Amino acid sequence: MEPYKIDCTTPIEADMLGEVRAGFPSPADEEPREKLDLLRLLVRHPASTFFFRIGGTSMVDAEMDEGDIIIVDRSIEPYNGCSAVCFIDGEFTVKRVEKHDDHIMLVAANPKFKPLRITRDNEFAIWGVVTYVIKRA
Repeated sequence: MEPYKIDCTTPIEADMLGEVRAGFPSPADEEPREKLDLLRLLVRHPASTFFFRIGGTSMVDAEMDEGDIIIVDRSIEPYNGCSAVCFIDGEFTVKRVEKHDDHIMLVAANPKFKPLRITRDNEFAIWGVVTYVIKRA
């Protein structure tokens, strides 16, 4: 898993037609109501934000499936229970972070994977906090 740097100098714009109901169908206007800049919507801190593609199945119960793209912001202070990209012993991984008084646990969102207790023997850093998951339909 390698990060992709975000270039926010060129907006990615799409037409926004308005709200769509998830109930009974209603005719929608076909005229765009506004321009939507996806990068401006999804990226608060361009200099500290990166994309990663998910590989593996350890976070499926957190709606992070193989092939999805996550947006990770390094400027957000990691908090207990956040999903974060962590660097451990030379590799990147995405897990939920559990902060305890004397240790940190990295917890998968899939019961097939055991939690990983971080010790002083590990080379470890919380690299950035996951802010969005981009999924394919």
